[in-house]
Amino acid sequence: MAEHYRGEIISVDSMQVYRGMDIGTAKPNMLERRGIPHHLIDVADPGEEFSVAGFRRLGRMVLTQTTAPVVIVTGGSGLHFRALVDPLSFAPTDPGLRSELEATEGEVLVEELLNVDPSAGSIVDLANPRRVVRAVEIYRLTGETPSRRAGTAVAEDVRRYVPEIEFSAVGVDPGGALEDRVDLRLARMRDSGLIDEVRSLSPVMGRTARSAVGYKEILEALSGAVSFDEAFARAASNTKRLARKQRTWFQRDPRIRWIPWIDDPDQRVRRILETFD
Repeated sequence: MAEHYRGEIISVDSMQVYRGMDIGTAKPNMLERRGIPHHLIDVADPGEEFSVAGFRRLGRMVLTQTTAPVVIVTGGSGLHFRALVDPLSFAPTDPGLRSELEATEGEVLVEELLNVDPSAGSIVDLANPRRVVRAVEIYRLTGETPSRRAGTAVAEDVRRYVPEIEFSAVGVDPGGALEDRVDLRLARMRDSGLIDEVRSLSPVMGRTARSAVGYKEILEALSGAVSFDEAFARAASNTKRLARKQRTWFQRDPRIRWIPWIDDPDQRVRRILETFD
């Protein structure tokens, strides 16, 4: 598509931003990029906490400065896509406070959250430590509870689907082929050296990079907690769960036109181009 339009590409992938995380993020190599400028790839070290707000800032910079006739935004990280094109705003963060909260027992943070907002469990996944830490961080910095934020203009912007940057969008739905494709891709990643990639990165990976599906499970295997076979089985299960969540996220967006998966890449591109005519 980029060749057809003589355009450039923005990767909307929350983990392809990290240098060195190549195999496990299915990052396109230089040959696959075919000389076409790819943005928001390899812009952060794996030890950094690269936020959605940081992604938005760099992505908007690309969109305002490029001279390409078309920019193709592609990837599966739904919030990053919305942040790029829609009028979303993000709560502040504080690295010192974040470190303090991450060192605190999860049960203590959940109790704090429920004390200030008894309905927090209906909004925040209390079994997810990262979500709990972020909710408590926002509360301490702004005084806003999860319930209060859910009723604010921030939440309203998420529900409105009114863009700041006009775009046309197509979603490609693999349907029932999704699970087999996930299994095949992970097998290829294993054969391509994903275990060695994670081993070499492990000393320098930060909290966000370590949480990436595929990397998290292999790190557990490298620590001896599980076998590598079990790690890949868990990675497959978690990837499928993530893909289903991504599909649900995008299917809520009425601006996206959907086509079924087509195995032949040339036919698939032609079908996508037809939707824009």
